Amino acid sequence: MVRCELLSDRPVLIITPDGTLDKAAFEQSATEIDPIIVRGRKFVGVMIYAKSFPGWGSFDVLLSHLKFIAEHHQRIDRIAVVSDSGLLKLLPRIAEAKIRCFSFQEKDRALAWLETGQ
Repeated sequence: MVRCELLSDRPVLIITPDGTLDKAAFEQSATEIDPIIVRGRKFVGVMIYAKSFPGWGSFDVLLSHLKFIAEHHQRIDRIAVVSDSGLLKLLPRIAEAKIRCFSFQEKDRALAWLETGQ
């Protein structure tokens, strides 16, 4: 399961995985995000907020995740990974987006970076 929270006072989406990721998590996220995109809203940033990475339930789930990213990344300026997970901290090295990692305790600092880029 994945919880998505669009902040009301800023164009930032916080994604919090809760348990092993499955296809339904990405379908659920898309149903929350897609209506916002259809209305023409662009996210300044997305925060992935997870103490540790829960993992994918199967290889098919990993493929669903990659498809979800491919379909949504154009509407995102910056991604903040707020986690103590070593795996998630590898994202800036393999992704073609403005991604920055923060420790799990640095949520406020990550939000500031998402808004300002500094």
